[in-house]
Amino acid sequence: MRLQDYFDISQAPDKTTFRRRMIDFAHGMDFPVVGAVLLVEHASKDPDFLYIGNRPPDFEAASDKSLAKIDPVTAQLRRSPLPFVYDQKYYVDAGAPELWEHAAPYGYRTGISVALRLPGNRQLLLGLDRERDLPADDEKIMRLLADLQMLAVHCQDAALRFLGAPEELPNVPSLSKRELEVLRWTKEGMTAWEVGDKLSISEPTVKFHLKKTLSKLQVPSKHMAVLKAISLGLIAP
Repeated sequence: MRLQDYFDISQAPDKTTFRRRMIDFAHGMDFPVVGAVLLVEHASKDPDFLYIGNRPPDFEAASDKSLAKIDPVTAQLRRSPLPFVYDQKYYVDAGAPELWEHAAPYGYRTGISVALRLPGNRQLLLGLDRERDLPADDEKIMRLLADLQMLAVHCQDAALRFLGAPEELPNVPSLSKRELEVLRWTKEGMTAWEVGDKLSISEPTVKFHLKKTLSKLQVPSKHMAVLKAISLGLIAP
């Protein structure tokens, strides 16, 4: 693909243009179907899946939501950002052959996918699908995966602009290095005394940092502070 093709996607002026350029790019890679999902994790409710692409209308109408919850491709993307390929065998090995059988008639027989981790406990999931088998040549597969990964990098800004509803995303408070350290060890179940011993500071100092953290995160307890910090992407789950 031309370098300009990547830039055109990242600089799309509106959602319709972004979708069209993404579809054109996928067609250039010989994949008729493309889908990008901005996944937004929440501490106290199910994640949001914000989709853009050219999913066949008949497939969407016939989709079984209960099967979608066990989609092994989505599960793999949420675990690891590395690009990978999938086909019928992938679904069979994952224990979900019925999901592949449901999707295959709509053009989802084989595909490639990648995830990109974003700030604020979000991920961009990107997949290209087609009916034809993927190349048997490893070098060609690696080239496809490299193009896909580069496409994801250039899709991220546009996806955040057109799918992320930035005005609805929470403001992320700034925590000091020490406050984050205290919060991370608190997440592991340590008491204030244990955290102080771990960081070579006094128990009152630990409590001081926790009190400031609760105020910044606007929560009443250290346990809720941990959950909110995870949901904002301040500390790892």
